[in-house]
Amino acid sequence: MGFNCFGHGVLLVTLLLALASSLVQGQGTRVGFYSRLCPRVESIVRSVVQSHFRSDPTVAPGLLRMHFHDCFVNGCDASILTDGAGTEKTAPPNILLRGYEVIDDANTQLEAACPGVVSCADILALAVRDFVVVSGGASWSVPTGRRDGAVSPTSDVVNLRFRDSNGDRSRRIGLDTESVNRLDNSFSVNLRDGKGILESDQRLWTDAFTKNFVQRFLGIRGLLGLTFNIEFGRSMVKMSNIQVKTGTVGEIRKVCSKII
Repeated sequence: MGFNCFGHGVLLVTLLLALASSLVQGQGTRVGFYSRLCPRVESIVRSVVQSHFRSDPTVAPGLLRMHFHDCFVNGCDASILTDGAGTEKTAPPNILLRGYEVIDDANTQLEAACPGVVSCADILALAVRDFVVVSGGASWSVPTGRRDGAVSPTSDVVNLRFRDSNGDRSRRIGLDTESVNRLDNSFSVNLRDGKGILESDQRLWTDAFTKNFVQRFLGIRGLLGLTFNIEFGRSMVKMSNIQVKTGTVGEIRKVCSKII
């Protein structure tokens, strides 16, 4: 499943979203929300993503991780982007999040093209999709129409730290040994072969309920198969609609790091 130290969680997130559909609201979002007010929104975000990816491909998993952290604390409202003491951005689990410059760049260009129209929450959702695409993963239609939230309390997302064999806690550890820089289905193969780096990952294969899903991603004979790219796109749409703010709720920030 690629993406170094974060891609391992995509299958787990897919399973969790299947079990937690009650959290997903998002009735106010739809594909093509900006077609009249800002018709170039997707092309502008895509151009920004491609530029940043050419300069630093590792920003892709960074932004994917940021999107997960944002959505699982009071919903997908871009509160992870706001500066200030006591914000999500300053919480210990989020200190090493990266990719803020991508959102800022896209936000600046969109404010020039159609000021006060596109929310930072939608920019983040669109940028993540485009980074997955340029990294060799699936594409999907992104429902838009989210609005930004106020500053959320500090995140309680679990902070995993890794120490290499020399005791270095700062060194990045690849959790997918087969395709570190690509978003693909090799994570499932790793689990089948007993190569899950984290115990929590390998348990997806030893637990009877979750093993069924992993086997379906592997396409093992006798089980209804699942296509990774299709299911990944579906799970991202689900996740990006968790407790979103739409309509007159929330705000449209001119600067993603600042509350109006």
